[in-house]
Amino acid sequence: MRPRKGQPRRTIMTEEEDDQHSASRGEISPNVTFQTGLWTLMTVQNWVLDFGRPIAMLLFPLEWFPLSRPSVGDYFHMAYNVITPFCLLRLLELSQRRVSSSLRYLAVIFLVMGASIHLVGDSINHRLSFSGYQQHLSVRENPIMQKLEPKTLVDSFELLYFYDEILGHLMWYIPFFFALVMFLWASFLPKGTPLRTARLPLAGKLLLVPSAVYYWYLVTEGQIFSVYIVSYIAMVAITLQRWRHGFTLDPNGRFLVHSFSLALVLVVGWVAWLWEDAVLRQKYRGWLYIPEPWSWYSLTMPDLTV
Repeated sequence: MRPRKGQPRRTIMTEEEDDQHSASRGEISPNVTFQTGLWTLMTVQNWVLDFGRPIAMLLFPLEWFPLSRPSVGDYFHMAYNVITPFCLLRLLELSQRRVSSSLRYLAVIFLVMGASIHLVGDSINHRLSFSGYQQHLSVRENPIMQKLEPKTLVDSFELLYFYDEILGHLMWYIPFFFALVMFLWASFLPKGTPLRTARLPLAGKLLLVPSAVYYWYLVTEGQIFSVYIVSYIAMVAITLQRWRHGFTLDPNGRFLVHSFSLALVLVVGWVAWLWEDAVLRQKYRGWLYIPEPWSWYSLTMPDLTV
C-alpha cells in the first residue's frame, strides 16, 4: 500500500544494514568486555561437576553413599543442572545483539529436562559397576546381564541405557550447543572496532585449553560428535557470513570459536590413538568410531572403576 501524502516512506533494511544502523545508534557497543567471571564459572563447574563426577564417586567411600541412595556424583550433577542454565542465560542476556527470549527459555528448558533424564540413567549405570557391570561392553554382552532371569529384564536395562546415553544426551546437548550458537550469532562487532577491544584477552587465553579439553570430554563421553560438528560448522558459517558483511567476532565469540576448534583437534587425536583397539571397536561398531573415556578407563584400569 502506498503511503499517504506527507507520510514518510518506510524502508526495509537487511540484517547487516540493521546491525550497522544499530551500531551507529550505540545498540551494539564497541566497548564490549570479555565475560571473565561467567566463562571462569562455566569452565570450573564443567570440570568439577561434570568431568569430576565419576572421579568423586571413586574417591568417596561407598559407605558414605549406599547403593540405594544418590552418590556424591549425583549431587554434583544436580548442582550442574542449576549452574549451567544460569550461566547460559546470563551469557545470552549480555551478548552484543538481542537474542529471542523464547528461544533462550526453550533451549534452557530442554537442557534441564535432558540433563535430568541423564542424571537418573547415569546414576544407575555407574552404580552397576559395583556389581560387576563392565562399561566397555554393550548391555547384552555384559556377563551380569547374561545371568539375569527372566531375560526380559535385559530389555529394561537397554531402555535405561537408551535414556542415559542417547535420549538424555541428545536432549541435554542439542539445546546446550544451540544456545552457544545463538550466543555466537550475537557476538559480533563492526570491523572498524579497535584491535585491543576485539582481541582475546589474557584471561581468555588462560581459559582456552581447559575449556577445549572439556568440550573434547563432552563429545567423546557424551557420544555427540554429530551434534558438535554441526554446531561447529554453523559457527564457522556464521563467522564467515558476518565477516563478508563488515563484522568481526568480539572477544567472547573468539573464545568460543577457538575452544571448539581446539576441541576438534583433540577429538581427532583421541580417535587416532585408539584406532586399532580391537576391544573398543566391538562396542563402537557404527560408522563413527569415537570411544568414550569411561569405557577406556574400564578396560585399562578395571580396579579403579569398581
